[in-house]
Amino acid sequence: MTTDFTAQTKALIDDLKSVCASYGLGNDGNEYKIITQAFLYKFLNDKFAHEVKRLDPKLAKAENWEEALAKYSDQEFDKLLLKLPADCARLQRHQTLAYLYNNQNKPEFHKLFDDTLRDVAVLNTDIFSVKEDTGEKIILFDELSQYINSPAKRDAFCIALVNKLVPFSFEGIFNQKFDFFATIFEYLIKDYNKDGGGKYAEYYTPHAIAKIMAAILVPGPVRNVTCYDPGAGTGQLLMSLAHAIGETQCTLYAQDISQKSSSMLRLNLVLNNLVHSIPNIIQGDTIRHPYTGGSWPAQFDYIVSNPPFKLDFSDHRDELDSKANAGRFFAGIPKVPNKKKESMAIYLLFIQHIMHALGPKGKAAIVVPTGFLTAQSGIELKIRQKLVDGRMLRGVVSMPSNIFATTGTNVSVLFLDKANAKGEIVLMDASKLGTTIKEGKNQKTLLSVEEEDRIIETFNQHQAMDDFSVVLGYAEIAAKNYSFSAGQYFEVKLKHVEITPQEFAMKIREHQAALSRLHSEVTALENKIEEHLDALSL
Repeated sequence: MTTDFTAQTKALIDDLKSVCASYGLGNDGNEYKIITQAFLYKFLNDKFAHEVKRLDPKLAKAENWEEALAKYSDQEFDKLLLKLPADCARLQRHQTLAYLYNNQNKPEFHKLFDDTLRDVAVLNTDIFSVKEDTGEKIILFDELSQYINSPAKRDAFCIALVNKLVPFSFEGIFNQKFDFFATIFEYLIKDYNKDGGGKYAEYYTPHAIAKIMAAILVPGPVRNVTCYDPGAGTGQLLMSLAHAIGETQCTLYAQDISQKSSSMLRLNLVLNNLVHSIPNIIQGDTIRHPYTGGSWPAQFDYIVSNPPFKLDFSDHRDELDSKANAGRFFAGIPKVPNKKKESMAIYLLFIQHIMHALGPKGKAAIVVPTGFLTAQSGIELKIRQKLVDGRMLRGVVSMPSNIFATTGTNVSVLFLDKANAKGEIVLMDASKLGTTIKEGKNQKTLLSVEEEDRIIETFNQHQAMDDFSVVLGYAEIAAKNYSFSAGQYFEVKLKHVEITPQEFAMKIREHQAALSRLHSEVTALENKIEEHLDALSL
């Protein structure tokens, strides 16, 4: 059944993309807004239908629930709205998809379409609005018809969207869990989340890394915790963490500089039953202006991050190097490189920010370039020293190369735990795991489920395994110049084979005979060379 819904949902997404292409918006910069917002309106409409039918069995039994709902008195309808769960959008009866469908032949239908989406957004501002770091709210929907340049085509465009949304219903899938919606969300945004080399290019974190990070951070039940991602992107890491904890047992907080990513993160939260955390999505620059307003805690219980490795921040580098940031960026601010093509290592600022934002017993998981683990000097070494001397290191997992198809950088996952005062630090080299496949022009390494589970179980059970993992104390790491590379701690083992004196004497004779043969061959070659040289002299 889930397979059927997956296929139907993907077909709906393809249909919406087809409409955009038919009206000249295929691969247009605004296509993702149209696709994701039309999809979201459809999802909210069907969730509303699902909930009102659950509250009133008469609506569930009605042949046409919208017509049955229209017969409610205003007072009855308002009472029904008050009973809706907090994560359900409140719609007026003239804001349903069925109402738009039944009125699609009205003059200037595009205005009715845009007004409906705008009014739904305004009515549900407190539930579904993302905030900018200035505090200004970004509501759910744009006026989608504005993206059609020709006014004469706007009615037809909006009618086409509505007619694609009507035949399929989400009502049968609201009891599905993360795996289903993760697949749908990834398909929905697959064309809009590529590493195109732009200034704010997003990197979609592979499922394997997200799963490993969440499973190691949350090996057992926890309750009522705060979770934070300072560069959340579309929310893959936060979703995995929230589902490991339980949607009702955590509140999510996120900040990201990208408007597009923040909008898609909101959609991801809606799909994954995490609507209560939408007011905690902040669109803004975490490094320059970390959000601290509203009900945000000063520090967090869990932090996950796949920070940008090479984002250029040279325009505002000097303003970060101030007394106000001295505590947060204790190890320093990366210098502007002499050559533009060299990276500015902005990820080092994210690591320091995360350490600063971690609560007294907080835990964190951060994707870092593997080179960070062994750098002999500079900001990297200062951060590693702080993690060890401050007794807040939990371990490291070095991942296979090409785990990200879009970047050739080798990555590792750094785990922090402020409660790990005694040590038992796990360093793991998982670089030899995985199967390499071709993905477009790039190669990508995929971990099997068994390999993912091996990493998680070995780490959580503190197992030392030959050439795979070691378990160390803080003093041992300090003695190795604070190296976090597992390979530097692996024991070098020499093979020792027991043989008798007679066998030993026989092997010596064999080696002597071999050496004698080689000596004879060398002598013969020398004689031939001398003969050739004599001939050349003549």
